[in-house]
Amino acid sequence: MKSHFTFAKGQRNGIFLLILLIIVFQCVYFFIDFYAREVVVNQEELTKFKNEIDSLRLVEIASRKPKVFPFNPNYITDYKGATLGMSNEEIDRLLAFRRQGKWINSIKQFQEVTNVSDSLLDIISPNFKFPEWVTKPSPKLNSSYSYNNKPKAFNQKQDLNKVTAQQLQKISGVGKVLSDRIIKFRNKFSGGFIADVQLHDVYGLTPEVIDRLTNEFTVKTPRLIQKIKINSATIEELVTIQHVDYDIAHNIVEERLLREGFKSLDELTKVKDFPVNKIEIIKLYLSLD
Repeated sequence: MKSHFTFAKGQRNGIFLLILLIIVFQCVYFFIDFYAREVVVNQEELTKFKNEIDSLRLVEIASRKPKVFPFNPNYITDYKGATLGMSNEEIDRLLAFRRQGKWINSIKQFQEVTNVSDSLLDIISPNFKFPEWVTKPSPKLNSSYSYNNKPKAFNQKQDLNKVTAQQLQKISGVGKVLSDRIIKFRNKFSGGFIADVQLHDVYGLTPEVIDRLTNEFTVKTPRLIQKIKINSATIEELVTIQHVDYDIAHNIVEERLLREGFKSLDELTKVKDFPVNKIEIIKLYLSLD
């Protein structure tokens, strides 16, 4: 063991020198601040760099947002309304309005029906797209069919089931789109219209335009149908009628049982969820006996 701890003079001097160097370097490490140098920052360049980063971030956020394409607000669904930021109450008001067979034809009317806030309306209304007959109404046409205030007699009118699209276009407010729509709706049924009131089922026809049409045309050869007896009809028979779905048919049968039979077709307005605004059309398919 002694041989391991016995050093020559030169070795001892080397060890002492090594220890001295270690102590010196430790003191230098602890007492001298190597990081005290001041870093000069160009604030103008730093601000410019931050602004560039922020703009790139905004571009990236905008690119991730779903794109909203022009749409007709009359066809907003629950999902579509939610993605637009509408509340459940606002969506329900719109759907209830549409179930009445009514149509929204302006941004102002959309807000009146749904009660959406001005801020939300400003965001979504630029994407509204209404039909051309709303945004570009047909100009009045000068013709022998021009509307006047004096109603015509039945024998002076032309048959609505035989009129052509070109003849319909001579009525003020009826252009190519609406005339084609009327003819297409008429041709859906073998035999055409049953009565003039069915014009209310043609999308885009306002009450004023319908008045002008019925002053010149009327159904003279109505489509023959087998009327359904309201006091004995089954649910399956009732659902074959326009505007009557399964729920309404079920409610009609329940109301009939409570009343022990309907005394008048107008009593249908008391049926739960019954489309009152379509009663004149529904009555075309019904009879009491």
